[in-house]
Amino acid sequence: MNDILRLLRLFWPYRRWLAAGIALSVVVILSNVVLLALAGWFIASMALAGLGTQAFGYFTPAAAIRGLAILRTVARYLERLVTHDATLRVLSELRVWFYRHLEPLAPARLQNYRGGDLLSRIRGDIDSLDNFYLQVLAPTVSAAITSVALVAGLALFSGRVALIDALGLLAAGIALPLLALRLGRRPGNRLVGTKAALRAATADTCRGLGELRVYAATARQGAQVEELSEALLADQRRLSWIKGLSAGLSGLFGQLTMWLALVVTIPLVTQGRTPSPDLAMIALYVLASFEAIAGLPLAFYLMGETLAAARRIFEIIDAAPELAEPPEGPLPQRFDIVVRDLRMRYAPDGKWVLDGLDFALRQGGSLGIVGVTGAGKSTLFNVLLRFREFQNGQIEIGGVPLRALQGEQIRALCSVVAQRGHLFNTTIRENLLLARPDASERDLVEALRQAGVFDEVESFSEGLDTFVGEVGARLSGGQARRIAIARAFLKDAPILLLDEPTEGLDAASERVVLEALKRLMTGRTTLLISHRAQALLYVDRVMRIEGASGGLIRLQPVPLPLWSPTADATLLTGLRHPASESLFGRGSHRSVMKASRDR
Repeated sequence: MNDILRLLRLFWPYRRWLAAGIALSVVVILSNVVLLALAGWFIASMALAGLGTQAFGYFTPAAAIRGLAILRTVARYLERLVTHDATLRVLSELRVWFYRHLEPLAPARLQNYRGGDLLSRIRGDIDSLDNFYLQVLAPTVSAAITSVALVAGLALFSGRVALIDALGLLAAGIALPLLALRLGRRPGNRLVGTKAALRAATADTCRGLGELRVYAATARQGAQVEELSEALLADQRRLSWIKGLSAGLSGLFGQLTMWLALVVTIPLVTQGRTPSPDLAMIALYVLASFEAIAGLPLAFYLMGETLAAARRIFEIIDAAPELAEPPEGPLPQRFDIVVRDLRMRYAPDGKWVLDGLDFALRQGGSLGIVGVTGAGKSTLFNVLLRFREFQNGQIEIGGVPLRALQGEQIRALCSVVAQRGHLFNTTIRENLLLARPDASERDLVEALRQAGVFDEVESFSEGLDTFVGEVGARLSGGQARRIAIARAFLKDAPILLLDEPTEGLDAASERVVLEALKRLMTGRTTLLISHRAQALLYVDRVMRIEGASGGLIRLQPVPLPLWSPTADATLLTGLRHPASESLFGRGSHRSVMKASRDR
């Protein structure tokens, strides 16, 4: 019941549309029942008039039949139009609502969910909620209203027949749905979980096909998908069986109720207490009245699946973000970064990922950070961006404590260029406008020029309107990286976070990307994570995060003089001392020396 009430609250803003759909459904059912009953009475009366046993007015009932037929057709069309429009409006709003609740949970609270599972919730589970209105709420409410109205109308002709009809409607409208609900609860709950697992497994198979082939795991993954498919089909067969059984029993109850109504009415006709044409009218009226509750067994057997999907959505919605947002305060007026004795771990009983981290970076300065994989470099970025909480220490930006800034505020001050910067499957223009939605065409072109990729974009047949493909698949690695850099130029944030921005690029692409990064770093406070010696030549100084025993982290300064036309000897001297070998590995000064000459 709590889940149903929560769903009703979500649907409440569209209550007028929902009520209109239910009202039209009531009109359709009532007009259909009255039409069928009146048609039966009219045909019987015409037959008796032909035999000369009675006379009746032809024009009034004939006009009423035509009017009811038109009313039923128009109401049915409008009912379909309104109910589906209302459902689509609700579903579109639910996706936005779900995403708004999902975003603050990333990445900390979502790390235990597979990407395919989250995709299944935002698409499949929310799509399943259309059953709540179309198949559950609307049929149930309209059944209650029309059943009362039909029984009351029948009571005007015969109280005994009205009682029989009411008992038949209660049996078919309550007993059968409750039976369907009980039979369909378990397979319905399983069906939602199996659908989600199958979607996740299919997504993993498509996206990870290359890795599956490398590790010869395609057969195993295929067997898992096949097993989930068989489980899904098994539950769908069970639910189809329940649906068919419910429909058959509902029809049986309708026939039995009509038969009992005839048993009661025939003696009244033979005794002359009821006109003969009324017998056909009452029989068809009773039989047609079961249209009011025809959808209830389906509604109740779908209830289990619908509520299971709702619970999967509410599970995400009810999760609390890892970071508590402070009240909105003033933004810092300068952009130096100071980190003092920073300590961070992912679990209360886990090892420290960052332990005693200290550094200061002046406004407009740049700091390179190196270290082995897993040493905590990317974790530091996640802490700075307020995606992760730290336990001890202090971080200040322009003298303002990081915890005094809301996540949206700090992320507005930062631009991030990462190794796997995401490009959406849309145009280059739309990907750029994510950074600044009000940017003009001139702004976009200038950002692309600064990133060194405008000439290539201009050479595309569609220019800025070229689709980049899934995760930028239609672009080269260097082009995708420079599109991400152009996005950072467009955002024009004062703090720049670079996470392996040249990793995976060939030498030529790396050189072009580095030149673009050099322009981007100018005047911005920059933190650069990289294992590439060529990239580290562009920062003021380099520090190494080094894992010690027990997972402890130490930050060690490594002098790295910047190159200038008169500083070749100084650079080479700096790169030949032991600290440089701990940074790049023995003999690496040769590659750095060559890079400095290229510059």
